Amino acid sequence: MTTPDDPLEPGTPGSARFRTREAAVLRTEALIAPAPALGLCVFDGPNDPEPGIELRDGRVVAIDGVREQDWDVVDAFIAAHGIDPVAAGEAAALDDLEIARRLVDVDTLRDDLVRLGRGLTPARLARIVGLLDPVELMFAMKKLRARRAPANQAHVTNRKENPALLAADAAEAGLRGFAEVETTVGVARYAPLNAIAILVGAQTGRPGVLTQCAVEERRNLQLAIQGLVTYAETLSVYGTESVFVDGDDTPWSKAFLASAYASRGVKIRFTSGGGSEALMGGAEGKSILYLEARCLAVIRAAGSQGVQNGSVSCVALVLSLPGGTREILAENVLAAWLDLEVASGNDAIASQSPIRKTGKLMGQFLPGTDFVTSGYSAMPRYDNMFSGGNYDADDYDEWLTLQRDWQVDAGIEPVGEQDLLAVRLRAARAVQAVFARLGFPPVSDEEVELAAGCKDSRDLPDRDRAADVLAGDRVLAEGISGADVALALEAAGFRDIAEAILAMQRQRVSADYLQTSAILAADGGVVSAVNDPNVYTGPGTGYRLEGARWELLQQLPHVQSAADFAARPAEGPPATADARIAGLGESPREVVIAVGPAFGAALRETIGGLEHGAVVQAVIDGITEAGAQPRVVRVRRTSDVAFIGHDGARLSGSGIAVGIQSKGTTVIHRVDLQPLDVLELFGQAPLLTLDSYRAIGRNAGGYAVGERVGPVPTVLDNYARNKHIVRTTLLHARETAEVVPDAPAVELLPG
Repeated sequence: MTTPDDPLEPGTPGSARFRTREAAVLRTEALIAPAPALGLCVFDGPNDPEPGIELRDGRVVAIDGVREQDWDVVDAFIAAHGIDPVAAGEAAALDDLEIARRLVDVDTLRDDLVRLGRGLTPARLARIVGLLDPVELMFAMKKLRARRAPANQAHVTNRKENPALLAADAAEAGLRGFAEVETTVGVARYAPLNAIAILVGAQTGRPGVLTQCAVEERRNLQLAIQGLVTYAETLSVYGTESVFVDGDDTPWSKAFLASAYASRGVKIRFTSGGGSEALMGGAEGKSILYLEARCLAVIRAAGSQGVQNGSVSCVALVLSLPGGTREILAENVLAAWLDLEVASGNDAIASQSPIRKTGKLMGQFLPGTDFVTSGYSAMPRYDNMFSGGNYDADDYDEWLTLQRDWQVDAGIEPVGEQDLLAVRLRAARAVQAVFARLGFPPVSDEEVELAAGCKDSRDLPDRDRAADVLAGDRVLAEGISGADVALALEAAGFRDIAEAILAMQRQRVSADYLQTSAILAADGGVVSAVNDPNVYTGPGTGYRLEGARWELLQQLPHVQSAADFAARPAEGPPATADARIAGLGESPREVVIAVGPAFGAALRETIGGLEHGAVVQAVIDGITEAGAQPRVVRVRRTSDVAFIGHDGARLSGSGIAVGIQSKGTTVIHRVDLQPLDVLELFGQAPLLTLDSYRAIGRNAGGYAVGERVGPVPTVLDNYARNKHIVRTTLLHARETAEVVPDAPAVELLPG
């Protein structure tokens, strides 16, 4: 007979363990051998050019082996706008290894590296970062990050495009500390309503959260002009001319569009990502990292303050190749080196394997990036309209615990359930009021209440989609603006949210958040690489999670105090009472039950929740059934179960004893054995039942009367240590506190 853990029929050749691993979720993911001709190699593609640059009269005339007359649009744009001739001369005097060493040298300042990077061609940038191993890449990222403290961006969508749920999820994201919130749509005409919903929700959660709606550029820019969004990152660039021209016009058109956003006071990031050229069939036999270096050089040359990169939606393709995770981190390091704000991916599903996707995350999580994810799914995966998220609302506790484990700030804060319910409800009511004031299809009270506490959009009623898209059309046709939304909130009594939205309109006029790596604090102040730069020069410098921020990130809702975790408070009279000092037993059929110093007194139950009196009675019953005579003593000089049992055996007339710690760990011992050499050990106390203790007593009695005894069967739980080690430690500490050194054992009587 076979089981899921042993899928081979008896006698079938092969390994059942191999078959089990073949059925694991990891095996559903493709791992492929490099195919350089298709661009499926992460470093050193067969057509990657040899790095080089030629200057004439202060002008670039050849770049990476290609002369001016043979340049494609990418080369031409980089040569014209992306190379500093002075820095190029300085860089030419240094070899690759020297520059690579400077990237990880604490005595080389970031500013010096950024200046040097302006003189490097894409091929040389890629070759230099390719010299760094994963730990060195993380070190370089910690040093090169533009803004001092990391932050995070959230995705907020739902399948029903329900405005109350969008607002509630955006509010929760704001309260959890996300600096930016992005939405998208299933139907393009919903974009204005979705933009309004997350604008209202995000400002309810925390004033100053930047928002965007990821739709077609013309529509996104129109929403920005109307003050309904405050940033954009949908400007894609590519590393080969064929893909660039087919996919997104030219570098010049992208630079013009970026300027159009910036001129309206809208923060802009470009988007690139390793693997996109291979995915679109235009990699030209060049490596993923080299092509991404070209993209980043274009982005810097276009004057963007930042980039969303790190493979992004192509992540699974890059991870299919050897070194893929390292290449993704190298992309992020390149972007930081070029003085760009880095939104470092970790948004699209990288792997179904929890181990593998977390391994990928650590490259950005530990050193920190400007945005550790460029879209943490703030709702359950079911409602993610960005094709699923690498991490979602169900993973908050894991993310928060990782921050606590490593003492690093990855941009998400713990929040209690009642605080979340309150802010979600208020955001849903606020967007309900906006819809009512603007004459949009009503948001019902039922939708508001459900949005505050539901799991996902399946819990909400369907809306009239035809009516909603007509309302979205009205927003564009009538030019309904962020100021109109603020006025509607003011009229409905949501003055603080109205003021926060009006403050975002003022920010668009001042445009201070167009600085590199800029985010807004809750008080409206800009935090950026200009006024809060990352200055890392070795241990003790740069951003370190400490002080009030560290105290905040430790306050997870499920954290308990040691006192509360150890045991229930002792109530009522003790289950046992000490009597006279215990002497040596005389009966050869006697079995001593030796319990720990806190048993039945300071502690009243085992780690498995069994009452101590019931445990002792079960052991007594088993000893009696075997024809032996029980006697109960308390060992006071030690809390070690082996020594408790051995002390009991030295007092036993038969030389046999059962030793029991207060937390329930038990041994059967014999007087002629060494203290740590027991007859039977029952170490997984949480799994022991009263029947287990009765069987232990029966075996101990059998040893005493000279019967042939088979060991009590043990039950194993491979996760028992993980689940119970903290409480085990605290219970044992409480037991140890009751130890009286050198004190003799005493007889124990029922309480």
